[in-house]
Order: sequence, then structure tokens, then C-alpha cells
Amino acid sequence: MSEHNETTEDQLIEGRRSKHEAVLSSGGYPHRFDRTDLAADLHTRFNDLEPAAVTDERVSVAGRLMLHRSFGKLQFGTLQDVSGTIQLFVDRKTAGRDVAEEFATFDLGDWIGAGGLVMTTKRGELSIKVDELDLLQKSLRPLPDKWHGLHDVEQRSRRRYVDLIVNQEARAVAMTRAKIVSELRDQFCRRGFIEVETPILLHQATGAIARPFVTEHNALDVEMYLRIATELYLKRLVIGGMERVFEIGRIFRNEGIDATHNPEFTMLEAYQAFADFRDIMELIEKVFVGVARAAGGGVDIVYQGRELHLGGPYRRATLTELVSERVGTEVSLDTPVESLRTHARDAGVEYEDDWSAARLLSEIYEEAVEASIWEPTFVTHQPIEVSPLSRRNADDPRLADRFELVIAGSEYANAFSELNDPDDQRARFETQAAAREAGDEAAHPIDEDYLLALEYGLPPTGGLGIGVDRLVMLLTDQAHIREVILFPTLRPEHGAAE
Repeated sequence: MSEHNETTEDQLIEGRRSKHEAVLSSGGYPHRFDRTDLAADLHTRFNDLEPAAVTDERVSVAGRLMLHRSFGKLQFGTLQDVSGTIQLFVDRKTAGRDVAEEFATFDLGDWIGAGGLVMTTKRGELSIKVDELDLLQKSLRPLPDKWHGLHDVEQRSRRRYVDLIVNQEARAVAMTRAKIVSELRDQFCRRGFIEVETPILLHQATGAIARPFVTEHNALDVEMYLRIATELYLKRLVIGGMERVFEIGRIFRNEGIDATHNPEFTMLEAYQAFADFRDIMELIEKVFVGVARAAGGGVDIVYQGRELHLGGPYRRATLTELVSERVGTEVSLDTPVESLRTHARDAGVEYEDDWSAARLLSEIYEEAVEASIWEPTFVTHQPIEVSPLSRRNADDPRLADRFELVIAGSEYANAFSELNDPDDQRARFETQAAAREAGDEAAHPIDEDYLLALEYGLPPTGGLGIGVDRLVMLLTDQAHIREVILFPTLRPEHGAAE
């Protein structure tokens, strides 16, 4: 029977606090504990132990008490550590009266240490035959009743520490995320990329088209911005002779929150000298294969009930080809604007009267095409108008040597051959600056220092950005980004300090 059904939460907390005060008055809690084994390791080592067996191997374990059952002189508990769970078996005859009575006073959620012999019950469940116990820290608040993860998704995100205690899936996602990030790092390091760190506080928010967060540096008495990308600083390093660089870091964009966007997110950006966007396609295919395998699912996965193959080669299609498929007729930058407006209306895409053919094609793609792409697809050759940092295509300078990797209706990577002509870059910055003057807060400012750096010479370079959070979503089968970020951005609770 649940303790919550017998008394109120306030009474439960009061009772736990009384026990806590008793521990403090009798000397307090241990400062450390010698643990010999994790639960998962014990299950691996003794997986073939026969039922009703008692070994002569003594171990000590530590974790939270998650379940407690009493059957007269026999008590059973479930201890949970970072690796999994192990059963505790307390027999008053062998453990002794003091140990048995102490175990009976423990509450669910308490941190405890236990020592004893490895055994199996008659049903074959691996257990520790406990003869030593330590209360390492009292849990003053009871765990929620019948917890299988909070049903209130927002509370799960706000109280992630509780979610992790009781929700096995939340713990698994967090662990898998760590494996994914580690593998991403290894994939680039093995290919000769150097991991670097670039500034987060900037005098200008550059490297992407996005609205920044604004702050104030008191000592310098200047307005500063949280970075919206690491791109321009990483390319400065390539100019400086660091031919292969990457960074895994937090990015901040003052924009909306939805299933695939959080204002604070993790991005991997990498730049490779003497490469172009086609080389980067091959790189990404290899990296994604390695990361998928490290995550444990292999290259054939199921995402939201549908199968996906990540093994490559991925489809390559131009943006105009995909828009043409969607509208049912061939379109391009040469298609009359009025015809593109008609296609936009038919596709349910809203537009402004002053939009160019390039902007219309881009919006039709983003609003009516991207979400329908399921298998991994490199969407290539976006209009240069919406690609202010990309190199022009040699055959059609109105297009960029750029691609976005789209999987299951979302963008997972953005990459291109880097623009290394300082005069062309200045002209594009000036176009963006005009848009800012006209009220577009997301338009790119003119970065004079970066233009100066370009005049020292950026070699032919391929660059990419990978959305780490979305990749974790894909490889852990999560539909919302808040499930893969331990502490997502939320509105303050009512009554909280703002």
C-alpha cells in the first residue's frame, strides 16, 4: 500500500524530518561510502547463478531505496544506482535484529549503502543478502505516488531531478545523449579536427540569421550579445592556419519554443580547409553512421513509429527540384514571380508582396516541403539571397553551394562551401544591414573584423553545423526537444521570482 494513501504529504514530510533530526542528533550521516560494485555489473557477473544460491562473494552497493516490502521476518528492497537496480534481501535471522529494524525505518527515496553476500532467491532474482546497512542521506520529500514519470510534462521538465529518480526512460535518454556527444567529438578528432572554444559574449551577434539575446557588460559599459553561432570565429581560426577545427557549444537565439526549438541549444560546428560542400556531405554520412551505432540502435532505426535508414548514401536533391515535385510543375529562379505567388497560395504559404522569386521558393520549401521529407536527404543549392555566408555556385551564381540535411521532416545539419571573397562578403553583409535598417532584427550585421580577416585569405573551406539536440531526439525516439535537454527553457512558475 502506498504511504500517500495513508497520510498527507505534509505529515509524511514531518515524519521524515523527525527521522532526519534523530540522525543528526546521533552523529549525522557518513561523509563517504566504499562501494565495490554497481548493480549492472553484478547482474553481468552473476547472470548464470542458479535459483536459491548463496555465494561467498561479499559486495557493497549504494543508491536510492525505490521499493520496500515486508513479510514478517523477511524484508525486500530495490536499490537503484546509476547503472540499474539490485534487490536487497534482509532476513532477520542472518542480518540480526538491529539491521532488520533499521531497514524497516528507511523511506522510499533514501540514499542507503548495503553490504552482504551475493545470492539468488528461490525465484532466481539476484539479490544482496544484507548484513550491514548505512543511511547515507534521508530523502525529506516522498516520491510521487505511482510514479512512472510525471504525467504533467511541464513538471517533468521543471523537476528533472525527480524525473530522473523515477523515470527510467528519462535516465536512458540522458545517458544516450552523453554517448552521442562523446561519439561526435571522437568522430571529428579521429579525422584530425582540433576542438576549440570561441566566445559566447560578443559585441555583435554574427554567423547566422537569428534574433539574439542582449545583455550589458557593466565594467566595459557596453551592450553585448549571446552568440547565435560559432561560425565566424571558427573561420577566423582557419584563416590563422588551423585547417580543421570544430566546437561543440551552447547557442542562444531569442526566438520561439516548439517541438524542435529551444532558445538555448547545442550545436556542433566544424570547418575543413581545402574541402567543399560535397566533401562535407560524405563526412556527415560517415559521422551519422558512427553516432547511430554508438547510440545503440544501429543505422536502421524506428522514429515515431516509422522506419528510417541512416546508413547512406543519402538522397541528394536541389531545393528547386523538391519544390517542383510539390507544386506539380518545374519551377526555378526564372519562374515569374506571379506564378510562384500562385503556387505559394495553393500550398497555403503566406508571403509579402515585395518577396523575390528566391524568397518565394525558399518559403514554399520551408512551409510546404520540408516536413514531408522522411528519409535522410541532402537538400542542395539554396538561393544565395538566403545564404549570406555561402560560396556562389559556379554554374548559377544566384545559387549557393550549400545543403541542409533533412530527416523525418526536420533539419539536422546545415553546410556549405564557405564564401572566401571579402568583397562579395561585404556586399552581402551590406544587403543584410539594409534589411536590419528596415526592421528585420534577425538580419546579419556587418562584421568589420571578420571582413578584415578575410582579406588575409581564407582557403577553400567546407563548413557544417549539426543540431545536437535534434540528433539526440532522432536516436532516442523523442518527439519533443524538451525530452533531450535536461533543463529546457520554461516560463517561470506563478509566484517565482522574476
